[in-house]
Amino acid sequence: MRRTNTFVVRPRSDQDAELLHELLDASASLWNELTYERRQNYFDGESIWDTADYRKQYVGVLGSATAQQLIRKNKSAWNSFFSLTEKGKHCSPPGYWGNEDDGRTLRTYIRNDQYTLELGDRSRLEIPVGKELKDKYDLGYTERLRLEVAGVPKWGGKQGRLELYYDESSNQFRAFQPVTVDDSRLDAPLASEEAALDIGANSLVACTTTTGQQYLYHGRDLFEKFRDTTREISRLQSKLREGRYSSNRIRQLYRGRRRRRDHAQNALVRDLLDRLYEEGVSTVYVGDLTDVLETHWSIRANAKTHNFWAFRAFIDRLACTAEEYGITVELRSEAWTTRTCPNCGSTTDTIRHQDTLTCSCGFEGHADLVASESFLRRHQNSESSGWRTRHTVSRQRHTGVPRPMARPVRFEWDSHEWLESPRSHRPKEARTDQSIHV
Repeated sequence: MRRTNTFVVRPRSDQDAELLHELLDASASLWNELTYERRQNYFDGESIWDTADYRKQYVGVLGSATAQQLIRKNKSAWNSFFSLTEKGKHCSPPGYWGNEDDGRTLRTYIRNDQYTLELGDRSRLEIPVGKELKDKYDLGYTERLRLEVAGVPKWGGKQGRLELYYDESSNQFRAFQPVTVDDSRLDAPLASEEAALDIGANSLVACTTTTGQQYLYHGRDLFEKFRDTTREISRLQSKLREGRYSSNRIRQLYRGRRRRRDHAQNALVRDLLDRLYEEGVSTVYVGDLTDVLETHWSIRANAKTHNFWAFRAFIDRLACTAEEYGITVELRSEAWTTRTCPNCGSTTDTIRHQDTLTCSCGFEGHADLVASESFLRRHQNSESSGWRTRHTVSRQRHTGVPRPMARPVRFEWDSHEWLESPRSHRPKEARTDQSIHV
């Protein structure tokens, strides 16, 4: 079974930080140049695989093995794109990692046999760099870049390809290290439970599981900050001289807005999947919003989900991270689930007002949680009887399938992590040092 260690890495000096930035920036350049050529070939109807040899172009900075890993990762992204289109899914070709003006996504991938992670009193990570960078920063011929590791990775086992990236929102370098763990060492083996997610904007994710648990991640504060930044961008654009479309400040605002969203998105995915894994969930159903948007979603909700929350990027991150846990993500239709009463099953006698769904039968509940529950019921494996046999409740839907008993666990974003809301069945976690979080 695959698991992933997540940890912070710290350059030992300003020179090491500059070297690492340059390494990640060169990785973004390789990705963008290769992606550009393949996109051009794709739209021109030519083979996307006939490209220049970018490994040779970047071997001096990245090293041969790292350059090759980036090329393989790019190839994998295109193969996934073609696989989805063959299944009739509407998706866009692989995109770029930003640009120099608006800011790049600084990331690289290092082959499993090319880095060393040593744990102990002074844990450290050593990664290779190309000869050009070694000469520029006075590293020896066989020397590698040495970085400090903060914290103790949880999982031990056969190490996989390392992902190293710069998180601008926290001004830290972070690493994802997949490892293969023996099943006998897993602390919570996967069962056959299932979960369904309702994706929105006010509530970013509402989740219901077949164990009777529900999770709700609120997004209002995030959206308000996003909207405030968008307004400031519009104000600055209105003051530009004729013929100008951007400025350093505008690019900075765009970059900060995107990275704040990505940071919250990545943290949400990791937090949710940790919880689902502990619940024994092996399959997660996610709504394919294509038909939903055509039926009853408002333009405002559409803009929120696609522009603010970047639905497709969220699904991609969810699927990639779920694979590390051995959890399967399936995209399914969720049309009308937001209007289905879980008490009587009606879709015509319900009224949704903001976050509340009411029905003429007397039911009232949180609309997004109700939608995730209805979504799960629709797609739950008919052979699974776990929900019926393990949970007994006083109120059952007309089909005989019991409703969740546990009070939902609600989460709020504090710009660093997702914390339980006071409205949950457990109190919000207290911080040990408030001074470090402003």
